[in-house]
This record gives sequence, structure tokens and C-alpha cells, in this order.
Amino acid sequence: MAGWLAAVAPARADVEATVLPGKPAAATPMPEAVKFDVLVYNDGDRIRGHLVDRSVDSWVFVSERFGLLRVPLADAKVILGTPEAAQAIARAKADEARLKAEEAENASFLRWSLLSPLALAQQLRDFFGPWHGRFAFSTSIITNTNETTNETAEAHLTRKWPQDTVQLNARYDFADTNHVTTTDVIRSDASWRHELPDRLFSVYSPSVEWNRAFLLNGVPSDYVLLQQEIGVGVNLFAKPTRNLRVGVAENLFDVWQTSDPMSHSASTVESLFLEADWKLPWRMTVTERGVWYYAIASGRDGWENKVDLNKKLTETFTVGIRHETRHNNPDVRVQDYTLLKLLMGIDF
Repeated sequence: MAGWLAAVAPARADVEATVLPGKPAAATPMPEAVKFDVLVYNDGDRIRGHLVDRSVDSWVFVSERFGLLRVPLADAKVILGTPEAAQAIARAKADEARLKAEEAENASFLRWSLLSPLALAQQLRDFFGPWHGRFAFSTSIITNTNETTNETAEAHLTRKWPQDTVQLNARYDFADTNHVTTTDVIRSDASWRHELPDRLFSVYSPSVEWNRAFLLNGVPSDYVLLQQEIGVGVNLFAKPTRNLRVGVAENLFDVWQTSDPMSHSASTVESLFLEADWKLPWRMTVTERGVWYYAIASGRDGWENKVDLNKKLTETFTVGIRHETRHNNPDVRVQDYTLLKLLMGIDF
């Protein structure tokens, strides 16, 4: 009996040391506890595992029981328990910051690209459809003993049909010296040319000019000039690279002086006109229109001439030089002038 007790005593002592609550556990070395991350859903459910990555819109989580999970960010949160998870969060935040920076840069580039000549030309094409034209401007500031500012803005629209061509033009010229306005002129004109048999054509061209800073003999003499040209002509050359037209016209002038004393006058004058447009090498073009007004009764002949030399730098951006003159307009109250301008424009 004593021997049996001696045999079972060690086993009993082990059992008591393991299961009896009142007995201290043996000091046996235990392995280090494994750390986990915890995925916590909004409804309180928890899943233990490891956070693999955090994308822009979801958690990428590996569960012990359910494998790989992709959970939207709005549906759960993660309690970090491993260094790898913290690194994944840091990577995700860095990626988000990089994406936001790229989006801001792209948005800034897009805003500026909308102002590029190509983008503006495309918007103009979409807006005007079958009409083609150009918007051009010129500006200069000269400072010496005087300060002079000179600005011009203009627009041209053209549309062609098999037998008809319509052109619309508008221009604004402004200049001041020492903050005193010396030029303030708005001009607008249109023309309709209709092709007739045997290389003949007819033309009708109304125009209006409003001069709001004109001095005649030192006296303010602002005016509005309305002119209508009705004519016929012949196409001397009509080829893709060069055109030359000449003709005769009847011109109806109406002038309203808008400064005191206000007045109105009307006159009719005959004229000869010449029109030419030539395509040159290096994407250059020359256009010219000259008019000679002959007044048999008064003997006061006059003329107008405008020459444009344009060079296309790109498909949409053009620079040009213009020389324009007007001398002895049939109405003495209308201003004579000579103009030389460098213009930059957008074609569409």
C-alpha cells in the first residue's frame, strides 16, 4: 500500500498543480503571444487576422477563418496590433496624399489648357459651326516724355456656299496719350458676294463707323458714318492659290455728327475697287482691298487701301502685319488716317 501511494503521488501532484485553483501553476516557460489586428464592423462584429493593405476605398484584411476580405472603409474600422498594419496605413495615407496632389496638378493644368490657342480655337469651332474666322488683337504701351497706349481688337467671320460668300467684320481701336483719349473708334462691316456666269459677280457691302474722339480743326466732331456699297465686278483670277477681282460700285454715304451742333448729310459717290488674295510659301497669305472714289463734280477724289500679310505659326495661331490708309473720304467730316499694326490672332 505504501508503495502504491508512492507511485501515484507524483502524478497527483501534477494534476493538482494544473487544475486546482488553489495551487500555484508550475513556472513552465510559455511561448510569446501572437499579435493580431482586429477588423471591427459597424454592427460590432469582430474578426481577428492581419491587415494587408488599405486602398483608397477599402480594407484588405486576411482573416484566420474567412481568408482574404475586402471591406469598404465606411463599413468597418481596424484596431492595429501589428507593425505591418501600421506600415500599411502609412502607405495608404501616402498614396492618398500623392493622388490628391496629382488631381490638383491635373485640375490646374486643365484650367490653363482651356486658355491655350488650340483649346480656344476648338471651342470657337464648336460654337460657330460652319463659320470660320479669326479673333485678333494688338496692344502697345510707349513711355517717354509722354505715355501712349494703343490697342486694337477685331473679329472676322466667313462662310462660303457654292455661289455665295458672306463675311462679317468688327473692330475696335483705342488710343490715349497722357490719359487723354485720342482714338476711340468702333467699326463694323459685312459683305455678300454672289457669283454670276462668265466670271462676273455682284457685291453688297454695308459698313458703320462710330468715331467718339474726333477733332475737326480742334473742335470735337464725333460722328457716325453709314456706308453702303453696291457693285459688280469680274474675276480676273480665280484659283486656289490666288484670286484677283476688279469692279465698279455705287456708294451711299450717310454721316451723322453726334457732337454739338448735330447734323446729318447724305451723298452718293461712284468708285472702282480691287480685291486680291494670294497664298505664299511658308504658310503666308497676302490680302488687299483698294477703293478709289472719283468725284467728277467736286474734283475731290479719295481712296482707301488695306493690306494684310499673315503668317500661320500653328494651325490655330497667326501673326500679321496690316497697313491701312484712308484719304479724302467723300465727307470732309470723316477722319483720314494711316495705320500700321502688328496683330496676333486665333484662327478657327
